Amino acid sequence: MATARHTRARGGAPRPGAVDRVPFPVVDEVARHCAQDAEPNTVHIEIHLPGAVDEGRLRAAFAEALARHPRALMRERPRGPLARRYEWELTGAADVDPLSFPPPEPGALDRARTRALAVAPPLTASPPLRLEVVREPGTDGCVLVFTLHHTALDGPACMRLAATAAEVYGVCRTPAAPAPARPASAPSSGGSPAASAARPVRIAAGSPGPGAVPGNSLLLAELPVPRRESGAPYTVNDQLMVATALTVADWNRTQGAPGADRRPLRITMPVDDRPRGPEMPIGNGTRLVEAGFAASELLPGVDVAALLRTTAARTRALKAVRRPPLGRSASLLTAPLLPVAVRAAATRGLRVLAGPWTSTTLLSNIGRLPYPLDFGEAGRATAVWFSAPARMPRGLTFTTASTGGRLHLALRWSRTLLGDEDGVRLRELFTRHLASTSSETV
Repeated sequence: MATARHTRARGGAPRPGAVDRVPFPVVDEVARHCAQDAEPNTVHIEIHLPGAVDEGRLRAAFAEALARHPRALMRERPRGPLARRYEWELTGAADVDPLSFPPPEPGALDRARTRALAVAPPLTASPPLRLEVVREPGTDGCVLVFTLHHTALDGPACMRLAATAAEVYGVCRTPAAPAPARPASAPSSGGSPAASAARPVRIAAGSPGPGAVPGNSLLLAELPVPRRESGAPYTVNDQLMVATALTVADWNRTQGAPGADRRPLRITMPVDDRPRGPEMPIGNGTRLVEAGFAASELLPGVDVAALLRTTAARTRALKAVRRPPLGRSASLLTAPLLPVAVRAAATRGLRVLAGPWTSTTLLSNIGRLPYPLDFGEAGRATAVWFSAPARMPRGLTFTTASTGGRLHLALRWSRTLLGDEDGVRLRELFTRHLASTSSETV
């Protein structure tokens, strides 16, 4: 995490009204370079509550949560044409009210989801997120719909903000959650079948429909968490990885994608080692790793039990290796040796050139939520969905979280690649392949 720098008056004392400045970390800078209006870089989160929240109390609780996590109160600092860094300004107070309460009308939740995918909060106003409290006629509960600008914040950071707001709202002081456990593991002896030099298979195009406009679409599903035998050598995350790989391979075969049975498949997997307590660093805190699958491992009739064990060995090794969030090449690319405008042009050009070697898809598994998300009389969260951006060249992302013993899956895709019926078919494939990883099946 970058270190804040105080703007100081002569003599070293902070000027009145001075604002802390934080250079963009590598992840933020690369995301800022590659921003585009056609496919906004947003993270969508929705928290379903069985009851209704009080507007005044929620406003006060969320304001207190932002005050306790001041790193979220940031905006992009204006810069000159020769500036060598993007910088965040930590404002100490919100520039705009991030909360809104749309009228409780039929279809309000669908419209809020559409806004979350289509309109990113501006980086020029603090905080770079918004929260809509959505209700629909005839329902007792409400849905908290967060939209984050992914240049500034990620899903786990937002959940920490939501958890703090729930603690304040419900007058509940929940003990700090322990850091996520990462089992010690040495790198696997065998090389990945999808090494960085190998060109992975792409998601085969579906039927986006005539006149499809750029942007993302979304489909949510609630599924049973796949069962594992006690002491199984793999995790639920490994089961999700296998289900994702089999789903994409199956889809590509049915679409007749070139190279579907020859090229390897690669899945990007965010790894988050941050503690989940009140001291959790806010921002983009995950590092991205890639798990590879050889085409021969994903053919029909595959031994799913063996594939689960192989996948578990790979993911343990990937989690154990410490590396920069986007790899060493990104760290070099963002070194402040040239003005950011020059680096931005170079980064965008390299992104286009590297498109064919980008991983096939992304699976972001938040896992079992470590917070109760108890909003007092409004109740505890009954479901939480996330969705990660699905920009081309991947064009499809899988995001999962588990709440109350149920798995909440979000499929998000680029409308230039897939249509709504394609999303339904992919959900059906994923459901079937996830069930095949259950201990009752393998």
